[in-house]
Amino acid sequence: MKLFYAKASPFVRKVLVAAHELGLADRIELLPAAAHPINRDATIRAENPLGQVPTLILDDGTALADSRVICEYLDHLGQGGLFPAAGPARWAALTAQSTGDGLLDAALLCVYETRVRQEGERSAGWVTGQREKIGDALARIDAAAGEFGERVDIATITYGCALGYLDLRLPDLGWRERAPAAAAWYARFGERPSMQATRPD
Repeated sequence: MKLFYAKASPFVRKVLVAAHELGLADRIELLPAAAHPINRDATIRAENPLGQVPTLILDDGTALADSRVICEYLDHLGQGGLFPAAGPARWAALTAQSTGDGLLDAALLCVYETRVRQEGERSAGWVTGQREKIGDALARIDAAAGEFGERVDIATITYGCALGYLDLRLPDLGWRERAPAAAAWYARFGERPSMQATRPD
């Protein structure tokens, strides 16, 4: 398998953490890519019309896009149980994944607004709105963090990658002070070999 990736992408990290946890990381060849919201990478677009990372190319040439799809495929391949079976636990895990992904979407939109858009085109109101989404998602994660324990599933992987991305791109947010229970959990989860192996520079 081959994965179009960018090391700083939290969605790529999510896929790689899942691959490490499932024992599949050695089966994935990493293809550096220059995904960008404006200057789109033609190499990725040839496989994924959205031109986004992560995009996974299977051995038969099939392309899978979006971290949610790729993680579920890897879980199927590795028979690892990162996704609970059908029932309430599955819906809870998928909803938690969606919350973590939504936090990441908001964080990425903040980054794009300040790094990609020209200064005269930037909207302070837009950034404020995205940061409010991040704050609300943090509150939800913090409220649940006491129940995470040593659990490793798609919910905790997504949350771990989301909190790590806030450290990388929005350090001024001071998320640990706002979410102390999540911070205590992340201090442990972030030490997992899968998280250490996928840390962005």
